[in-house]
Amino acid sequence: MKKILIVDDNFDICNLLSRFLSKNGFQVSIAHNGAKALGLLAEEHHDLVLCDFRLEGMDGEQVLTKIKEINPSIQVIIITGYSDIKVAVKVVKLGAYDYITKPLFPDEILHTINKALEIKPIERLANDEKKKQIEDADEGADLFIIGNSEESKELYRQIDLVAPTNYSVIIFGESGTGKESVAKTIHNRSSRKNKPFIAMDCGAISKELYGSELFGHEKGAFTGAISSKIGHFELANGGTLFLDEVANLPYEIQVSLLRVVQERKMKKIGGSKEINLDVRIIVATNENLFEAFQQGKFREDLYHRFNEFTINLPPLRERNKDIMIFADYFLKATNRELNKKIEGFDDDVTSSFLTYNWPGNIRELKNVIRRAALLTDGSLILPKSLPVEISNNAKLGFSRVPAGVPVEQQPAHPNLKNIRLEAEYEMIKEVLKQVNYNKTKAAKILKIDRKTLYNKMNAYNILG
Repeated sequence: MKKILIVDDNFDICNLLSRFLSKNGFQVSIAHNGAKALGLLAEEHHDLVLCDFRLEGMDGEQVLTKIKEINPSIQVIIITGYSDIKVAVKVVKLGAYDYITKPLFPDEILHTINKALEIKPIERLANDEKKKQIEDADEGADLFIIGNSEESKELYRQIDLVAPTNYSVIIFGESGTGKESVAKTIHNRSSRKNKPFIAMDCGAISKELYGSELFGHEKGAFTGAISSKIGHFELANGGTLFLDEVANLPYEIQVSLLRVVQERKMKKIGGSKEINLDVRIIVATNENLFEAFQQGKFREDLYHRFNEFTINLPPLRERNKDIMIFADYFLKATNRELNKKIEGFDDDVTSSFLTYNWPGNIRELKNVIRRAALLTDGSLILPKSLPVEISNNAKLGFSRVPAGVPVEQQPAHPNLKNIRLEAEYEMIKEVLKQVNYNKTKAAKILKIDRKTLYNKMNAYNILG
């Protein structure tokens, strides 16, 4: 019998989940805070942890990090709200199997748990590390899909242009826009396609481990180095090294990295042998690296080494023509996964998709459709299967479709209410930009209180 630990400070949710999971054949433990959860995991084996992100004291991200230190093979599923979508994506990068969003649906929880438990624990041995890195690099590859928007066409043109070269590339874009997928596509269209593509998330590594992860180490090089380790550069030799969230690299590591990039040689930590490198480097960031080096946060010389070519990935809200193309693709993929035959989307769902702001970009769209498909029994996905902030979006009574979208895709019959809401939305957005999203200042300028401002921002899906 598989054993599950539920971590949530809401006693009612814990009890409901415990009864539901027990009825479905699981043995269940409960902890109402992170410290208690870690104590239970240290005392006895659990196969999976279902953990709420918003906990008092130690939050879900901290609990996840500690769990992976105790036993990397334990699967962790994070429970979160859609307002935490960017945080949820981050915890998946840190090692969580998946996240599920509130409100909770029993079928979705059970499906996600069963999928997580199907995965065998990964042996972290040196001779398996290359295989693991390559498998990890494939995550998110399906986010790169051909779209019809002008932005998409320009993106594909740039990929075709730079892929055959050995240029280093900076990919800039918001979280969820598919930066790693673009990097993998560049690799696959290059002469290195039959060589390794190795990805490293620079935002998910502790400061002390950067050197070891990048360059590897010899046995006994430092306390805890009980065996030698192959670094990402050596794993990627002959192929492509993808450094995600590169702006997170500590400044001192940037110095070592610059030397390796310049000389194309490296030594493992604690080693004396020089290793010659033939590695193409692609980096990704959601921060402006040019501004970062101007502010002294990123080395200018390293920036210029990386910046032989730059690709800017537009957010999904600026690629409105592509939304339903992506949605159809993800629906077909989910049909295959769940063995369903859902034919498409209700008109109100399409309207909601076209007017929603998609703060989590393509990754959010994919997760919304996978969740909706799981909850759908008929031939069409209906608004009731969508998260409330998306299904309610069309009910606001106006469209936020970017300029250039064909008229047939835009909500019809404009009226005075539409115009008023549109004007209010644009005013709030403009004022927030002017005050760098300082809510107190914005509320004062708009002559409303902070609570009213927050409510309107939530209603209009304005992030900040």
